[in-house]
Amino acid sequence: MPKLTKTFVESLSVKDKQYTSWCSELKGFGVSINPAGSRSYIVDYRAPDGARRRMTIGRHGPLTTEEARKLAIKTLGSTLHGEDPAMERRTRRASLTVSELCDNYLQAAANGLILARGGQPKKPKGIAADKSAIDAHIKPLLGSKLVIDLKRTDVVKFIRDVQAGKTAVASTPSGKLRGRIRVVGGSGAATRSAATLGAMMSYAISVGIIDDNPSAGVKKPAIQKRDRRLTAAEYKMIGDTLREFEVDPTKAWQGVAMMWLIAFTGCRSGEIQNLKWSEVDMNARVIRLLDSKTGKSVRPLSMSAVAILEKLPRGHNDAFIFSAARLSDLPYAGFRRFHLGLFKQAGLDGVTPHVLRHSFASVGGDLGFTDSTIGACLGHAGLGITSRYTHILDSVVIAAADKISGEIAYQMGVGY
Repeated sequence: MPKLTKTFVESLSVKDKQYTSWCSELKGFGVSINPAGSRSYIVDYRAPDGARRRMTIGRHGPLTTEEARKLAIKTLGSTLHGEDPAMERRTRRASLTVSELCDNYLQAAANGLILARGGQPKKPKGIAADKSAIDAHIKPLLGSKLVIDLKRTDVVKFIRDVQAGKTAVASTPSGKLRGRIRVVGGSGAATRSAATLGAMMSYAISVGIIDDNPSAGVKKPAIQKRDRRLTAAEYKMIGDTLREFEVDPTKAWQGVAMMWLIAFTGCRSGEIQNLKWSEVDMNARVIRLLDSKTGKSVRPLSMSAVAILEKLPRGHNDAFIFSAARLSDLPYAGFRRFHLGLFKQAGLDGVTPHVLRHSFASVGGDLGFTDSTIGACLGHAGLGITSRYTHILDSVVIAAADKISGEIAYQMGVGY
């Protein structure tokens, strides 16, 4: 009966029947392995009424061995004061509301205990999106319900109510500079909120609050696929308007340069907005993003994009390329207002910075480049591209970026 460690727990074999391996150093602390291979930490103790009780602390994976040991010590220690942890947990769980679960989930996410794709802790942007769905939809519609009472029918009704706009409210201040919060319904909001609710229920299972996920298998509204792409004429309209903005002193130079770069790189607007000089290597013709939607990412830097960057005032390495006008240590925050005004003046409806990213890929397809090459240019995950191009990009990819952005520059009426 050895001491429970991460290595030992993960080395335990799976058997036909569930069994428990106990820790040699902490009496009453063990790990239970079921036939499916799941490993759960448990404590065994004698309750004040003399009955023996066994309580699950949590599953191995979300919970490390040392974290489980600390919880076991705390749990077993409470029994010395006449407490019954299992009974208290049952009482507490029976009264835990969805609103309280929301708070617990967000706290766990902030502590890095909620994992996203790739097994990495959820990023601040993802946590912020979860909090938005929680505050706007989940708490108003389900907050007062008990978690243990939540049924599949409640989840179905929740999705329908969000889709119908039941939680929609007028625009309110966000607390940030010029920021506003506007809650709307619709299929997109319903699907994203349902995803957050499902993640919360999975968390509730992992900590032993419920046994089954009531949102599992519930159909969510299909979000309309964004397949809008720019025509050559529309590219020209954007190019003409950008040239007008370049000589207009009332227009922010940051917005103008950001829009050119998005068009010539296919990067996401947030990636360009938060770009620092330390991430740009114009000699190697690459951008090495320390963080993106898919983690670290390397993108080719076309000659068209280099020409834009060379015109900009060079800051120190840790400076944002597009810094705020008055606060140089913060990124430019007016891009949304800028691009809305740009597309309106250009006379284009339904165009966003993401349309330029999609159009970059579409132009690449028109020129005959493969999906993997276009994916390498855009930093797509799931094609084996991210790992292949972590440190260096193939000259073929850089050449492809040159050709694609060159065609885009031609359509926009410029000759970088």
